[in-house]
Amino acid sequence: MPSTLPLGDPAPVDGGLPSSVVAGADQRKFGVYLHVPFCRVRCGYCDFNTYTGDELRGAKRDDYAGQAVAEVALGGRVLAEAGLPVRPASTVFFGGGTPTMLPQSDLAEMLHAVVDTWGLVDGAEVTTEANPDSVDADYLRALKASGFTRVSFGMQSAVPSVLATLERTHDPERIPLVVEWAREAGLDVSLDLIYGTPGETLDDWKRSLDVAIAQQPDHLSAYALIVEDGTKLARQIRRGEVATPDDDLAADMYEVADDRLAADGYDWYEVSNWSRGVDHRSRHNLAYWQGHDWWGIGPGAHSHVGGVRWWNVKHPAAYQQRMAAEQSPGAGRETLDDETRRVERVLLGVRIREGLPVSELDDDGRQAVAGLIADGWVEGRPALQGRVVLTREGRLMADAVVRRLLPS
Repeated sequence: MPSTLPLGDPAPVDGGLPSSVVAGADQRKFGVYLHVPFCRVRCGYCDFNTYTGDELRGAKRDDYAGQAVAEVALGGRVLAEAGLPVRPASTVFFGGGTPTMLPQSDLAEMLHAVVDTWGLVDGAEVTTEANPDSVDADYLRALKASGFTRVSFGMQSAVPSVLATLERTHDPERIPLVVEWAREAGLDVSLDLIYGTPGETLDDWKRSLDVAIAQQPDHLSAYALIVEDGTKLARQIRRGEVATPDDDLAADMYEVADDRLAADGYDWYEVSNWSRGVDHRSRHNLAYWQGHDWWGIGPGAHSHVGGVRWWNVKHPAAYQQRMAAEQSPGAGRETLDDETRRVERVLLGVRIREGLPVSELDDDGRQAVAGLIADGWVEGRPALQGRVVLTREGRLMADAVVRRLLPS
């Protein structure tokens, strides 16, 4: 969740939604995202809406769970008043920041508010992100006892020099410990990796993959480092203190990861995500890519319900003030027209394993498919059967594929 909020129309003080959100609601799943905007330190590459202790200015971590619970209650009222059918949450995801900076009892309090307000479907996926140095065995057991099913550890790398460049604080030797503790607690495990860090070699990346795969996680994400404007890392690169990331090397790293993961039984299902079979895919993230509904709780969190998208005020102090005043924390919103929604379905749908229905494309986009097949970016047989499915080369060129499918 980037820290810069988009432009949009003012959000209503009561958070009310138009009646149009009801159309097709019974065909859309519902999920809940809870943003916990606290970190012990700010990593130099991070552009997310997060705050260290000295950046809070007027807000307290100790008060946060109660504020989030208040927004859950607001969400329940708003959806009911809009006339939406009661839909239990299919997925709940705690992200950040570092959610596990809070006591486990705070996360449990927020989760129980979601359950009390909306309920959960049978077998719901309930995930929290965690830094390897922010949890121990007792914490993970308590997560499982309170209803969590899955934990996603920010491993990033197994190489100390790479972690130092990223300004990550954990010891890579802690990864096997936290994975073992999570397994013993009965939690599914996902590991997040970053590749393409300045100074990282191909051998460094292979080492990180080896360590990650040795833990036998259920799910693994591998994201290419993006240098965001305004971050410390961007300033270091601009001043020549850190090398500019090498795009060609990053592409080689992606291919190594895909080969290595496939050999060890992992299937890719989204450009940057692999899992041990369909049952271990991140259902919460799939809901984003497939255009379902979700309510985002917390400072800077984004929500989407029935073609209406809105985002909350950024700073925890501003969020606290809105919740204390019993007002919606929404800072702005937009109502998507049919064409915008179609374009977004193309942008997101082309990234996933099942691909994009050709019917979502206009005439120019459909004509572009043949050229993409010829270039080796799209698989031929699925396209002939009415879907655009990326090859590995296409995954590496996903943005270029989208530009050809959505000609301006």
